[in-house]
Amino acid sequence: MSKLLFGTAGIPWSAKGTGTEGGIQKVRELGLDAMELEFVQSVNIFPTTAPKVKAAAARENVALTCHAPYYINLNAAEPEKKEASKKRLIKAAQIAEMCGGVSVAFHPGFYLGGAKEKVYETVKKELAGVVAELKNTGCKITVRPETTGKRTQFGDLHEILTLCQEIEQVQPCIDYAHMHARESNNNTYEEFCAMLNAVEKALGKEALKNMHIQIAGVNYNGSGERNHLNLDDSDLNYIDVVRSWKEFDIGGIVISESPNIEGDAMMMKKLWENL
Repeated sequence: MSKLLFGTAGIPWSAKGTGTEGGIQKVRELGLDAMELEFVQSVNIFPTTAPKVKAAAARENVALTCHAPYYINLNAAEPEKKEASKKRLIKAAQIAEMCGGVSVAFHPGFYLGGAKEKVYETVKKELAGVVAELKNTGCKITVRPETTGKRTQFGDLHEILTLCQEIEQVQPCIDYAHMHARESNNNTYEEFCAMLNAVEKALGKEALKNMHIQIAGVNYNGSGERNHLNLDDSDLNYIDVVRSWKEFDIGGIVISESPNIEGDAMMMKKLWENL
């Protein structure tokens, strides 16, 4: 069985007030394996403190990922907003790597009424520029555009996988809540297997061994995602999600984004081990 690590989107609630290092320690105490650094509002770790985070993660054997700020739109109409978006993503990636993080997830942007093909070319150009800058600074972290949860957002599975085919150092972040909410489907064992088959077909078996997955329950309407829910409070068929992971023998990192981040992370890990 491939190695699949389970963790929390941010510091576990039961460790609030202890800081990032305390959160890493709590993750290990809970029997979990990973933690996502939440830079969603701002990059809140500095180069001076990053080595301490990296040491704590190594000591506790906890894998780190990060989520870049929400304020990123690589398809922004205004050039200054594109540049600011790229700077935010670059900073998040660089600090995450200083912390020992292995990947940085982010929402690529919005269509803003543009044709999907044209928006794709814009996002590809801007993301390629981000990766080039990271390479110039020696940052080798994996950059992971995320499948998004609203139909106004760039980032269906095909778009994300095509970016990964065309730009080095880019791999997908598969968000199951988003994919379910975006089209009000993607909720059966067959659909989950089809998603993983698409990853394998586009990027090879190696991509399945190095997945970055986000999962939560989700409240949604005809426009897509509204907010996250705990898994048991939602209609997401998470048992069959895990069954599909078993079928494809995937590896990598699964991050729980439920409101009860550690509870659902522990539940998913137990389910993975017992199925």
